[in-house]
Amino acid sequence: MHRLLAPLLLLILALALVTGGAVSFIQRDRQALVDQFARDRQAQLEEAASGVARSLEDLGDNLRFASELLAQPGSTGDHHNELRALLESVGQYRAIAVHGPDGAERLFLVDRKSRHLPRESVHPPALADTARQAREAPAGYVIPSYPIEGAPSGSGWMRVFATRIDSEAPGGGGTVAILVDTEPLFAPLRMVTVDGNTRLLLLGAHGMPAPMSDPGLVAWHRRMQEPAGALVSGLLALEERMRAGASGTLRIPEAEAQRLGLGLADAVATFRPLRMRGEASWSVATLSSTSALRSHERTLVLRLSLAALLIAVFLVAFGTYVVLANRRAVALSESRRHAARFAHLHEKTQKILDHIPTGILALSHEGRISGVNQALRSRLPPSAVGSTLPEAFPTAPAAAVQRLVALVASARALGVVRSLHGEPLSLFTEKDQYNVHSVPLEHGDGEVSTLLVLEDLSNVRMLEDQLLRAEKLATVGVLAAGVAHEIGTPLGIIRGHAEYMLKKVGGVEHPQGRGLNAIVTQIDRVSRIIRQLLDLSRLQPARAAAVPLVPVVRGLQELLDVEAERRHLDFELDVPERLPCLAADADQLQQVLLNLTLNACDACSAGGRVKLSAAAFAGSGAQALEMVEIRIQDDGRGIAPEHLHQVFDPFFTTKKRGQGTGLGLSVVAQIVRNHGGQIGVDSEPGRGTVVTLRWPVAAAPNWEERHAV
Repeated sequence: MHRLLAPLLLLILALALVTGGAVSFIQRDRQALVDQFARDRQAQLEEAASGVARSLEDLGDNLRFASELLAQPGSTGDHHNELRALLESVGQYRAIAVHGPDGAERLFLVDRKSRHLPRESVHPPALADTARQAREAPAGYVIPSYPIEGAPSGSGWMRVFATRIDSEAPGGGGTVAILVDTEPLFAPLRMVTVDGNTRLLLLGAHGMPAPMSDPGLVAWHRRMQEPAGALVSGLLALEERMRAGASGTLRIPEAEAQRLGLGLADAVATFRPLRMRGEASWSVATLSSTSALRSHERTLVLRLSLAALLIAVFLVAFGTYVVLANRRAVALSESRRHAARFAHLHEKTQKILDHIPTGILALSHEGRISGVNQALRSRLPPSAVGSTLPEAFPTAPAAAVQRLVALVASARALGVVRSLHGEPLSLFTEKDQYNVHSVPLEHGDGEVSTLLVLEDLSNVRMLEDQLLRAEKLATVGVLAAGVAHEIGTPLGIIRGHAEYMLKKVGGVEHPQGRGLNAIVTQIDRVSRIIRQLLDLSRLQPARAAAVPLVPVVRGLQELLDVEAERRHLDFELDVPERLPCLAADADQLQQVLLNLTLNACDACSAGGRVKLSAAAFAGSGAQALEMVEIRIQDDGRGIAPEHLHQVFDPFFTTKKRGQGTGLGLSVVAQIVRNHGGQIGVDSEPGRGTVVTLRWPVAAAPNWEERHAV
């Protein structure tokens, strides 16, 4: 009996020491847990604040861009249109004001959503005040205003941002100021306060808390200068670092955290600035309670103690059993060791197989599936385990499944790995392509004698297609330069001869003068197209003006009628006279319509029909721009569904070799997108194609916009 008690007592003592050591280790390592907690909160704040910082940088870049536009030579109308485009493109901008070097307001615009508001709501005194401060600031420096009370979006969010226009610009410089609703800019910061133990403090550009800040922290901020401010010295130190533009973490003691409403535990403050290209404007901080860590620590200690107690009880019983049956215990111990080893190997093997992206099937001697890894489990029927290969692939062609069965049988018979490379087996879809390997197991049991490995090559093929497309795009610039050089010189010679002949015959009044003049005009247009081809690989903004659609279409009608007569086609126009003017470059608009109409003619056979129609179109949504919808419809051969997504790729064409370069639709798509329009293709083989353009209309002046005289 004494021999039994001594080992048991030693065992219990060892368990007590281990438990006490674990508890002591947890308590001693609490600082490390708090540091990790602080790093996690810092990373969370960085993630949320990075988007806000980018939004502030975009705001500063837009303001500098506006000042650069105003510094360029141009009429007041040009500047008005450019600022209107900027105002309507950013939903947070409410108004833009331009002041001269003498402080007089030259231009004022209001966005469409704020036109119904009283003038004093969108034209606060802060516009002029902030502009005056910007005139005295360095060039490119953005000056923010204090929060504007009584603004349309609510208290505290509306602010004015202003910057100086270059004094060497036409008109002597001046300032440009934007009235901005800043609430959407800071909205991503709300995600850090989802946790109930976290408070947010956001200091504005002038060091005052923003409306998003926690009310309790704001209340203590107002009491900083009172004697009670000494009770929150940690918060005071935090705000000093925030105003200095610093970033990092700060530990707040439990007593102060309780006063700040963060519970009975220490708090961790993480903070960082939000800058506008180096200008410290805002600073954000989160204060998070570590009460969850304390609760987790207590729970862990309790669980560890209970586990130690249960282990002690179990080991006492097991020790008694070992003493009474030593021989059986030795055998049992050996058996348990082997079982644990086998379980470990089985678990490790299963995890390895599940995390391999290639599909793997385990087959028994009878050819039935005994196991499936994660890569294939979701693609096979729920009853795949226990079924044969034909039952596991019910949608696959019988010939493809039979090839798998034959491959498995061959590998078993020869005892070597048998493979199929790049086979289009169509096991799940029509485009499936696989590398297949049948691997016989030398020491396999009845349940697993062969492994069937299915390596899906779909992603590889997709990446190859993307690489090929990228290589095509890379050649655009080189090709464009060569085309411009090789074609531009002959065109110049032809144009010179045409002009010479036009002078010889006496001008356009001569019967042949009209044709010669058409040659000169079309060569000029081809020259412009060559220049646009050079722009295919570098996106440039279009120089849009108000262009009526009807004259552009009529200018093309003669050429299109001749082309339709030559091809024996029926060409139809349906363009109403009272359509609004388009915001477009007239030559580029003509190029788009000509390319699309000629493509439609190319798709039709003799007796076919091509129709060009237009109608007003209003986009959906409160902020959608009014557009004109232009449709080019034909009843030609159509486009195969697998080619629809490629029609706007450079050098892609469905025409025969020598009949098309594949650049026309690429240029068309780029021109449409440069103008802020949309282009889409709807086609069905054998039933024709419809190309739809939605082109923005030119903006009309509004009563809210005025110009200084």
